[in-house]
Amino acid sequence: MTARSTTARRRYWLMKSEPNAFSIDDLERVGIEPWNGVRNYQARNFMRDGMKVGDGILFYHSNCAVPGIVGVASVASHAYPDETQFDPMSDYYDPKSTREEPRWQLVDVAFERKLGRTIPLDEIKQHADRLGEEFPLVRRGNRLSVFPVTAAQWKHLLSLE
Repeated sequence: MTARSTTARRRYWLMKSEPNAFSIDDLERVGIEPWNGVRNYQARNFMRDGMKVGDGILFYHSNCAVPGIVGVASVASHAYPDETQFDPMSDYYDPKSTREEPRWQLVDVAFERKLGRTIPLDEIKQHADRLGEEFPLVRRGNRLSVFPVTAAQWKHLLSLE
């Protein structure tokens, strides 16, 4: 397989994290981190069924003074069971999940770089026409923490840096 055919298959994603829980600075410090605690089936399915090692990630800070895209990361592992679902002391414990049939999957995320500046949500919304009405970040009522980004959306969002 050539490098070009591998690149052509690369997918892109946006993953949200509250910076007081886990920030781009935290990811830079640790290098690679399991993206645990996702408890939405659609977001889980994106990680389990859609993400491949090497896919690009826009790292987004949510629920903060200036929500927005703050960095770039990549998918560093195939999906595997999220250990927090089995831990009764975890905020993400799921008593209906078993090791034989785990409900929740995660991927490891690797730091690539911090952006030169935050691309704030307010600015992203000004580009909704270029991103498309179906872009989850600008769609009203969307609360997904993990969702796909097209190659064109990826390129346009990073051009705002």
